[in-house]
Order: sequence, then structure tokens, then C-alpha cells
Amino acid sequence: MNPARSDRSNVDRCLRVSRGKASINYTQLAEMIPLTVRFLDDVLDRTRFPLASIETQTRQTRKIGLGIMGFADALIQLGVPYDTEEALQIADQLMGFIQFHAHNASQELAQERGTFPGYKGSRLEAEGLHRRHATVTTIAPTGTISILADCSAGIEPLYGISVTHTIMEDIRLERLHPEFVKQVKTRGLSLPSIHRALNHQESIQHLSQIPNDLRRLFVTAHDIAPEHHVRMQAVFQRHSDSGVSKTINLPPTATTNDVAAAFLLAHELGCKGLTVYRSGSREGQVLSCSHVQSC
Repeated sequence: MNPARSDRSNVDRCLRVSRGKASINYTQLAEMIPLTVRFLDDVLDRTRFPLASIETQTRQTRKIGLGIMGFADALIQLGVPYDTEEALQIADQLMGFIQFHAHNASQELAQERGTFPGYKGSRLEAEGLHRRHATVTTIAPTGTISILADCSAGIEPLYGISVTHTIMEDIRLERLHPEFVKQVKTRGLSLPSIHRALNHQESIQHLSQIPNDLRRLFVTAHDIAPEHHVRMQAVFQRHSDSGVSKTINLPPTATTNDVAAAFLLAHELGCKGLTVYRSGSREGQVLSCSHVQSC
């Protein structure tokens, strides 16, 4: 689904704070995007491919995939719950901005270095769009690099406040969300008490010792209605040349009708593909909620 090469901007690092209120630094993003598009174009020429056929196909279209990660963390910094209309509006504006500037950067590179070899006869030629790359934007899962960057994966909501990443069979990375820890301590709440009460559960919505506004801000994947998951994916799909990686989390009680409803909505809203996961449907899963020792 994804282009041969992709890059992720951690949007949590693209915020600015003025008078105690955070906002997305679009000036910073506008400066970064042309650099990342040029970098990805260079990577295509420097890559050593395992097979000549892969190299030929990759360089024929020169597909790249500029996208984001850290979206859920950015929303938290902005003070916007993931499952709101405002979050959808932010997603629309953010990814629309990225695609606009990424397409312009690809167009400028086409003037400097030429269009991709397969340009003649392509849809882009038919539309009169001169670009260096057949595709420019995408949303990848960023499972590994988001761990390295210590941010939320792709456009996913938080899976839980306390999460274990199972890598292979015997490697487990445990993490307590740092912004949640910070806000709990800032408010003078007892983190050990909250952590004990959490008891391996994904959601904090049942914990009455946490103020309502904090619970509302830190909604997790299973607090969010499947419909909103799909709607969020659809917003990013509107501004992605390739597919969008997004998991539609369903509770253990989900039925085949629930799954069908998610797929039908995704089709209606123009998503290119869909991934659903019914919690507990397999013995081992990559993400689970842990009981990390609090600091």
C-alpha cells in the first residue's frame, strides 16, 4: 500500500506555545516539507535494491510517501480530545497543508530534475500536473520509528496510558505516557494510586479520582466509537496520494455487523482500505496494556 520510501514528520514537535496556549507551527512545517521531499527523492537514487525488477519499478514511478506521526500527542498538547469534530478539522487542515506544500515541492523538483520516467501517459500528465513523483503523501503505521521518536504512532489515538509493545516473542517495551504523568503530577494527584487503579485496562474513564477534563483529553482507542475511527481515517485519506494506515479498534463484544458497518462507512467516505481489530481475537497482540512501575 505504501510507497517504496516514506518519511514521517513528528507533528508533536511542530507546535508553538504563546501565552500558555499551543498551536501548530505552520511556518515551521512549510520550511520542513520541501527539505523532506528533496531528501526522499535523493534516497531513491541512493538505495540499493535487492532485485533489479524492484529497482526498475521503483524508479519508474519514483513514489515517495511523506506523512506524519505523533498526531494524538499533538492533539493532547493542543487540548483537543481525539474523538471530537475539532480534531477532525485539525486533521483536515494539517494534512491538507502538508499535501499542498509537498505537491508544490515535487513540482519544483520536476522542473529541476525532470518528471518521473513513467510520467508520459499517466494520470498526472492527463491532468497537466508536472511532478517528480507519481505519489507524494501517505500515512504509514510508524510502529517502530514512533517508538524511537517516543511519540504516538501515525494518526492513531493512544492505545492506553500504560502500554506494552511486544516485539518478536521475548522483547517487551513498557511505557507510561509521559504527558499523562506530567499532568497528573502538575495537578498534585497520586500517580501510584492511579496506576494501581488502572490495573492493566486501556481506558481511564472509570477512574473517578482523575478530573473529568483530564479523562476527556486522554481518551484511548477503545473509548472512541468505530465510526469516529473511520471518519478520522477518511479525513487523512482526502489528502493522501496513497493509502492510510489506521486500525479501527473494536471491543471483544463486536459482532460481524459491527465489522460490516465499519467497512461500509469506509467505502462510503472514500477510504482506500481498512484494518479492523477486535480486541482479544488473538492470543498474542503487538499492543497491550501493562502495569509499568510509576515514577
